[in-house]
Amino acid sequence: MLWRVHVELEDRPGRLGELATAVGEAGCNIISLHVVGEPADDGSVTDELLVRVPAGVDVAEMAAAVERAGIPCSLLVRADAQELADPATTALALARMVAADPGSAPRAVATMLRARLVDPDGPDPGGHTHALRVGARQLRLGRAWAFTATEISRAAALLELAAQLALRGPVEPGQDDRILLLRDGSEVRMRAAGPADAPLVAALHARCSPATRRSRFLSPAPRLDPAEVAGLLGGDDGEAVLAVTVDGGSAVGIATVGPDGPAAARFGVLVEDAWHGRGVATALLRRVADTAGERGLHELTGVARPDDLGVTRLLRRAGLRPSAEISDGEVRLRAPLSARSGTRVG
Repeated sequence: MLWRVHVELEDRPGRLGELATAVGEAGCNIISLHVVGEPADDGSVTDELLVRVPAGVDVAEMAAAVERAGIPCSLLVRADAQELADPATTALALARMVAADPGSAPRAVATMLRARLVDPDGPDPGGHTHALRVGARQLRLGRAWAFTATEISRAAALLELAAQLALRGPVEPGQDDRILLLRDGSEVRMRAAGPADAPLVAALHARCSPATRRSRFLSPAPRLDPAEVAGLLGGDDGEAVLAVTVDGGSAVGIATVGPDGPAAARFGVLVEDAWHGRGVATALLRRVADTAGERGLHELTGVARPDDLGVTRLLRRAGLRPSAEISDGEVRLRAPLSARSGTRVG
């Protein structure tokens, strides 16, 4: 019999070998392993195993052997042979199905996440559920174990493909979408963010290191509540710009501006660690500075920790001339928009 097992695995040499040893000594065999969760503050990640458990072997004893090795086991449920299919091949097949029929996106997402479609207006089915939006429709998924931000990000990519094919008209060059060539030769697509991007933004935040989250939010909290995600997307009065991979499947950065008095806009920028140093943050800040200027505002404002000099450097790279003062243990930043130098990303 096949069992799905989730373990919280520390990021240190030899830990994966210790996991395999514990499973093997219990008489079981690991068929596949992949990462399904985001790094925790201590660097551990959630790995999903498909384990073959021979007849006569108690699966609970296998889980106990893993626990005795000091590896927390957070899920133990039956699986079936269909789940031995290669995940990348399955994802491509589902994308092909959605490309041929955008209306099949809900079924495709449910298949990819090994979940079932649940009536959005029906009673609580028990287990774990998650709501997504497909155009004007709400999609509700359910299964026995929790959804991770990484999985929701993958689902959002399929839904975005369906939306582009079924709902969106062509984008005029130089308007909403723009491909940006970065310093190292890689590319991202910059576009306005909206409420439908909440899963992408939540996944982006979860992938960021505690230090990066602390720089943006003055706190390393690994999860955002729905109101905080909505605030990142601009809320009721602000605007947000998203940097996504060229295929649109993953968000790598977001910049937000919101009102801060009659003539100023408060800004915030968050970029995934793996994309630091390529010019993503600078390009995002320039874009929201242009947005603020077009709205007739004269100044960007922000808040930083006293030991965080990166925000000041970012403002200068964007062609602004910030001033700063310390108040209540925080650095208050102000940058006149009239002082922009007009320099661009190379």
